[in-house]
Amino acid sequence: MDSDSGPTITLAHGNGGALMHRLIAEVLAPALHLPPGDRDAAPLGPAPPDPGPPDAGPPDTGASDTGRPDTGRSDTGSLSRVTGEPATPGLSAEGLTAEGLTAAAAMMIATDGVTVQPLVFPGGDLGRLAAHGTVNDLSVAGAVPHWLTLGLILEEGLPVATLRRLVTSFGQAVEAAGARVLAGDTKVVPRGQGGGVYATVTGLGPLVRPGLGVAAIRPGDAVLVSGPVGDHGTAVMLAREDFQISGDLVSDCASVAGLCRTAWRLDGLRFLRDPTRGGLATTGHEIVRDRGLGLTLDAATIPIRPAVASVCAMLGLDPLYLACEGRVVAVIAADQADALLADWRGRGDGAQAARIGTVTGGPARLSLTTPIGGTRLLEPLEDDPLPRIC
Repeated sequence: MDSDSGPTITLAHGNGGALMHRLIAEVLAPALHLPPGDRDAAPLGPAPPDPGPPDAGPPDTGASDTGRPDTGRSDTGSLSRVTGEPATPGLSAEGLTAEGLTAAAAMMIATDGVTVQPLVFPGGDLGRLAAHGTVNDLSVAGAVPHWLTLGLILEEGLPVATLRRLVTSFGQAVEAAGARVLAGDTKVVPRGQGGGVYATVTGLGPLVRPGLGVAAIRPGDAVLVSGPVGDHGTAVMLAREDFQISGDLVSDCASVAGLCRTAWRLDGLRFLRDPTRGGLATTGHEIVRDRGLGLTLDAATIPIRPAVASVCAMLGLDPLYLACEGRVVAVIAADQADALLADWRGRGDGAQAARIGTVTGGPARLSLTTPIGGTRLLEPLEDDPLPRIC
């Protein structure tokens, strides 16, 4: 079916017939670099080429990049080890050899669903967000993302041009991460029964930096964040709601693989997490709840963009609870915190990294030291002030 904006998705695109095969051949396969043919399953095949040592990452300006098109979510519970022990000859933070893949004793798998509205927002879109979500889940767990699958639920009436943009963004983000899309599935639901596009991405890759997790955290460890918090949640909210607020704030939607690979090299690294839904505060509560230790954050050192702080002040929101989609929280031995901070600040995507807190022996609570020296407790998030942001 065509509309004023061009062809749109119809129910027939999901019936397995000619229109569906045309959609796959003309839109999905080229964007995702899929081989020709109709297969329900695919072999893993060889590992993608080694992406090399961690690059410096793009500069984090917090504003739109007008020099190129804007090509635009993640659950800690969605990731698990699928086999073996983490003794992996041939695997390192710098890359994966073919011999190492064969000898890999531990693989990691992650899955992530994305339902963001609007589908395109300042700094990204659903496709880019979906790719980075699973890539980031694997990276913070110490794994290298190699193979991905993509499941799409399309709503009848979706412009084909919008779908093409989203899958192109997805393919570009996957390629930049050094991964490959091996399989996928597409379904279509009737108009009014979906949000345009829903995506589910599953990723698989070898564990190259074992030993990371809440259980490794110790009293006295330092807490770092790789950049300003709350950008994504604020940018999506402003794009979705009619607040009559203008500005150039964009989502931080990006891969954190390079930041993680940089951190993996330090043997005092305990824990990495991308603070997505629920933001920095919810990641802090994960540590407090699962480790049974206290965590004190320093408000004066937490990087928050002035635009984010202003919007949150006007709307009664706390930026510590807003989602990030391109940041990493690290817990590391205190005597190595400065080294990690210097390494991250030497990268474009970590230039505003900061040391923001300390793990304490107890009681098991999350607290914030205010700029005037007071202390307040940060309570667990109980409602969802910004649904469908990832």
